[in-house]
Amino acid sequence: MSKIIKYTETYEYISVDNEIGTVGIAEEASDKMGDIYYVELPEVGKKFAKGDEAAVVESAKSAADVFCPVGGEVIEVNSNLESNPEFVSKNPLTDGWLFKIKITEMDELESLMDYEEFKKHVHEEG
Repeated sequence: MSKIIKYTETYEYISVDNEIGTVGIAEEASDKMGDIYYVELPEVGKKFAKGDEAAVVESAKSAADVFCPVGGEVIEVNSNLESNPEFVSKNPLTDGWLFKIKITEMDELESLMDYEEFKKHVHEEG
């Protein structure tokens, strides 16, 4: 399976490479929030079901829960965000990822949106 990126209705993305998913917030979410100054990451080894609250990002405008797009176990967190939370605002798909999970239910990816569907969803929300 080649690397794919899927999106949730709540503006998370998951970049999937085999059974490992890298999770973060979509650029559209960071644009709405403005400069992010604090990130609360999950613990390595913690297991989440699809839709569970897994992390928190805070900006001057708001705080937002980050939900796990699919079920899995956290295998790595982006510890660079502890001292550089602005990476989430500046480069959410590269330096600003939040955590990586070993996906337990690969078929849950099918219920997520590709980028074209996600753009349409964002546009409809206004």
